[in-house]
Amino acid sequence: MRTAFYISDGTAITAEVFGHALLTLFPAEFEHVTIPFVESIDMAQQVKQRINDRYKTTGAKPLIFQTFVDDNLRHIINSSEGICYDFLNSFVEPIQRELGIAPVPKTHRTHSIHEKTYDFRIDAVNFALANDDGANVKDYDKADVILVGVSRSGKTPTSLYLALQFGIKAANYPFVEEDMDQLKLPAALQRNKSKLFGLTITAERLSQIREQRKSNSRYASLRQCQIELNEVENLYRQQQIPFLNSTHLSIEEISAKIMAITGLKRRKI
Repeated sequence: MRTAFYISDGTAITAEVFGHALLTLFPAEFEHVTIPFVESIDMAQQVKQRINDRYKTTGAKPLIFQTFVDDNLRHIINSSEGICYDFLNSFVEPIQRELGIAPVPKTHRTHSIHEKTYDFRIDAVNFALANDDGANVKDYDKADVILVGVSRSGKTPTSLYLALQFGIKAANYPFVEEDMDQLKLPAALQRNKSKLFGLTITAERLSQIREQRKSNSRYASLRQCQIELNEVENLYRQQQIPFLNSTHLSIEEISAKIMAITGLKRRKI
């Protein structure tokens, strides 16, 4: 199995995102190794040795995805036995030519806690936690989006991801079994109908997820899951609530689609 290293003198998040996106295009398995905050010559030399050791052990040159601001550290990693892909410097020169401005390298700039976007994200995460699972409907007027759906359809993790990645204040409200006989929008949702976004999922997948929480229960039965999903999807259509099937989507994909469909503007750049 080929090894993929994601290395940076910062968080290595950028290297991971770009590297993973590229490797998913290829039908092969990889062992993924992330090494953030390589901030000194000694650390870079240690990482280089680790790369070289992996090459000696496997006989296959590791793939190195890196985003170094420090030129000295970059050169050390480039001198390893790995195949290096340098994301930042691949684009610096053409952008410099276009803008006519020289870059000013600064470690951790993209993730600085001094950015205003940090405050947006912290506020949004606190909002998502305080307004999870219909616990606090009085704050729905302050929400950017309100996710609705049956229990275990992905509302909570999506709300938190929207908050953490985009600074979006996302509340979520569950439609439970007791609601199904006369399913309708509660007053707090009706008042904020323009903010609603529905999540749905296949009955089979929902049953599997619920089995992990309450095994062999009515709650997890395929029949109960199908009944609830039918009612909720009918409500979406009747009330013209946009909705998305989350069955085969990651939380990242669900969140990105919600942003695109609703036109919400991210507060983190």
